Amino acid sequence: MTQPALTVQTFTLGQWQTNCFVLAVGKSCWIVDAGFDPEAMLDAIDAQGLNVEKVVLTHAHLDHIAGLHAVRHRYPDVPILVHADEEDFLTDTRLNLSAAIIEPVVAPEATSLMHHGEQLELNGVSFEIRHTPGHSPGGITLVQHDSNLAIVGDTLFAGSIGRYDFPTSDGPRLMQSINDQLMSLPDDTRVLPGHGPATTIGQERATNPFLNQPTGTPDGLVG
Repeated sequence: MTQPALTVQTFTLGQWQTNCFVLAVGKSCWIVDAGFDPEAMLDAIDAQGLNVEKVVLTHAHLDHIAGLHAVRHRYPDVPILVHADEEDFLTDTRLNLSAAIIEPVVAPEATSLMHHGEQLELNGVSFEIRHTPGHSPGGITLVQHDSNLAIVGDTLFAGSIGRYDFPTSDGPRLMQSINDQLMSLPDDTRVLPGHGPATTIGQERATNPFLNQPTGTPDGLVG
C-alpha cells in the first residue's frame, strides 16, 4: 500500500502575521505553532476531517503560542511540544515577551519536551528536530529530509535573519545555528519561516546579506 504524501498548509495569523503550519499525512496532522486568532486554521483542519496528533512549537514567543488555548478548547487532549530550554516560556509572560501587552499570554503548559537530534514521526513520515537557538534559547527547526523541507521558526527569513535584541536572544549563537544547522542542508531545501515568504537554503546562501558576517542586524520582524 502506498504511503500517503506529506502535505503542508500555511496559515498567516494575527497582527504579527505569524506563519503557522498544518502538516498532514493522510488524516493525521500536526499543528506547528499557534498564533493569535487561529480559528481559520482550526476550521480548515475540521473541514478536512483531520485528526490533530500534536502541536509542535518552533519556539515560545507570544505570537507563536497565543492560540494554544483555542487549540486546546477545540482539541482538549492534544499534546503540546516545546524544546526543553523554553518549557517556562509558555507560562512566563516576561520570557514569552507578552508582559507589556494589554492581555499578556499565559499558554497551557507543555506536555512533552523536545531535544536536539530527536526524530518525531507523523503517520510514517519522520522529522528531525534540530536545536537552532539564538533568536530564543529553545528555537527548533523541523527537517523532513525526504521532502527537502525545513520549518525554521524565526531563525532565518527570506533575505534576513531572526531578531536577537530580546532579553533571551544571542546574536553569535543565532549565526552559529544558521551556519551549522541550516546551511548544512542541501541547497534545494525549502525553508518555511515564521514570518514572510518561503525561500530555499540555496537562495539564502547566495543572496542573504546577513550571512557570512559575525552577526547580522535585527530585521524588525516581531517573532
